[in-house]
Amino acid sequence: MSKANLWLQLSAGRCPAECEWVVGRLAPILIRDLTAEKLAVNEIARTPGAHGGDARSILLRVSGADAEGHVASWLGTIQWTGASPYRPRHPRKNWFVSIAAFAEPAADRWDDSAVRIETLRASGPGGQHVNKTESAVRVTHLPTGLSAMAQEERSQHLNRRLALARLAEQFDARAATQTRAADTARWRQHTSLIRGNPVRVYRGADWRRER
Repeated sequence: MSKANLWLQLSAGRCPAECEWVVGRLAPILIRDLTAEKLAVNEIARTPGAHGGDARSILLRVSGADAEGHVASWLGTIQWTGASPYRPRHPRKNWFVSIAAFAEPAADRWDDSAVRIETLRASGPGGQHVNKTESAVRVTHLPTGLSAMAQEERSQHLNRRLALARLAEQFDARAATQTRAADTARWRQHTSLIRGNPVRVYRGADWRRER
């Protein structure tokens, strides 16, 4: 069984504060369940939300035997159903966040001459700057033209590693699709999950799992 480290990113995306609330409460549940599977789980970065305890993004490192298999059922969209903790009269009851996995990139995976690394300012909805420093990172694999970007974390170093992880994922997927036509269906299914087909549904203040 593989013992390679994985990164799990819990994200509220550009959703409202309620989704940041969901991320903050979902993380301990995820950590508890994966720890019960004999995996080591450590938080390595967090972008706080608008309220205490909430998070726009949480980055976890997961390691242990068959880590990929244990996290598979978590990947995609997670739904929490309940009244808004901040706007009790708000009619919306369903709130969605996402969980994505990346292989932790080895520090020496990329030849420096093969990858162009650019830093830029992270931006929010409508182009509004969310910070005044160049913490966002875009990486491009020059031989293939594949490119990836990360701006969720406040640390440029973590964004660089996350962008490299995404680039590595693209690179591996590209190689796989050249030899396995079945990958096309797999990626279509993954996309449909991200667009709102939840892989897990929780309800209420006690976070009862419905499926």
